[in-house]
Amino acid sequence: MPFLRSSGVLLHPTSLSSRFGIGDLGLEAYSFVDFLAQSTQQLWQVLPLGPTGYGNSPYLAYSAMAGNPLLISLERLQDDGLLTDEDFANLPEFPIEKVDYELVVQTKLPLLKQACKNFEVKASPLPQTEFAGFCEAKAYWLDDYALFMALKDSHGGASWHTWERELVQRQPEALEQWRQQLEREIFYYKFIQFEFFRQWSELKRYANMRRIQIIGDIPIYVAHDSADVWAHPEIFCLDQETGIPDQIAGVPPDYFSATGQLWGNPVYNWEQLQQNDFKWWVQRFHAMLEYIDIIRIDHFRGFQAFWAVPYGETTAMNGEWIEAPGEALFQVLNQQLGKLPVLAEDLGTITPEVDALRDQFEFPGMKILQFGFGSDIANPYLPFNYQRNCVVYTGTHDNDTSIGWFNQLSAQEKEAVLSYLGCTSSEGIHWDLIRLALGSVANQAIIPLQDILGLGSSSRMNVPSRAEGNWAWRYQPGALTEELRNRLQAITTTYGRAPQ
Repeated sequence: MPFLRSSGVLLHPTSLSSRFGIGDLGLEAYSFVDFLAQSTQQLWQVLPLGPTGYGNSPYLAYSAMAGNPLLISLERLQDDGLLTDEDFANLPEFPIEKVDYELVVQTKLPLLKQACKNFEVKASPLPQTEFAGFCEAKAYWLDDYALFMALKDSHGGASWHTWERELVQRQPEALEQWRQQLEREIFYYKFIQFEFFRQWSELKRYANMRRIQIIGDIPIYVAHDSADVWAHPEIFCLDQETGIPDQIAGVPPDYFSATGQLWGNPVYNWEQLQQNDFKWWVQRFHAMLEYIDIIRIDHFRGFQAFWAVPYGETTAMNGEWIEAPGEALFQVLNQQLGKLPVLAEDLGTITPEVDALRDQFEFPGMKILQFGFGSDIANPYLPFNYQRNCVVYTGTHDNDTSIGWFNQLSAQEKEAVLSYLGCTSSEGIHWDLIRLALGSVANQAIIPLQDILGLGSSSRMNVPSRAEGNWAWRYQPGALTEELRNRLQAITTTYGRAPQ
């Protein structure tokens, strides 16, 4: 679909300010939307919003369709009469600039369980009716997810492939027995999904009223230890008896890594998916489009061909490229859901076949300014090589901040960047790069909030090669000043990206 010229900000909701140690869907989220609207932005890219496990990465969630309970606003639950001031009496002292996930989990989950108990006892007929309707409408993924999480808790958090064989193989009698045994736990997991989507839907509606669209991510792969793989093992390359993957995902060796990247996610059984008319993928896109406006497909090239590595390998070197039926998938999606509002993350080793798949469906690709200065003038990430149908970033959640990136360049590389920008000094380099992105012909420009705030490497969101310590950055209260808003508004208007 054609996108109008616009701009926006990249910020995961966990990075919002909040008194509970992690960003949530409360007042600060609405204040951030106000900041976007007042600075004439039209896009908020939020990244995946799913429930996270080890490493806290939203790209390795327990469900491809559920929401992260840690994002639920406790204050909004209090407004609904499900929590009280007394429940907040002994809150710990949370770090301001980082999320301490362990402390947040220890604090928020007991309060969510208390809210659930109060909902069972105190909720009036209207929210009870809404809850029942939610459970019915989302049953196609919610039933499996709630049972999966309850079972996971009852097994000490162990991965599903280590459970009893009758549960690994989803034998109906065993599933029914556990459903009855874990009835209250299943109710809790359905309740927190109800609250997440109720709060998120209200926030999205507020953003849309202020002419801001939400960009969310679909990671191409899902975690092996997830409700999706447990509930639908036939659509993944698994040993159907044990649940252990036959092949896992990654990317081959390249300039950045001599051994490639081994991600560990099970790859898809595309033949089985296609025989079923891609039902699971249709459901996934449908679920996403119910709570976001635009979908960014992560690792788009995997829909043309994917790198599959035998399970048990310690590097990604001994894999192979296997073609995927991306064209057939997107044709089915367009037929069943209409013209898709999709952005394609087409970074990395991209072949003409991947470009052709992207262009066949007119999906905008991504351009990263930080990638534009390491080679000759044919570099596709230099703005004078852009086509309009693309989205430009100064950097993404996987990159260093602009200031951090620039400071780590060699003297020669810094000189080349300054020469391209027409600058004599690196002071304010982040605004020079923002100006370059907004002034480009790209239909859309997305700027990480860290770059707008002028922050260094310590504020980056994710270091892909690092297993722990990511996804923790938060901006401080009061950071979104009137001066900052006015400066962003002025530069956005200058380059024709303000709402018309």
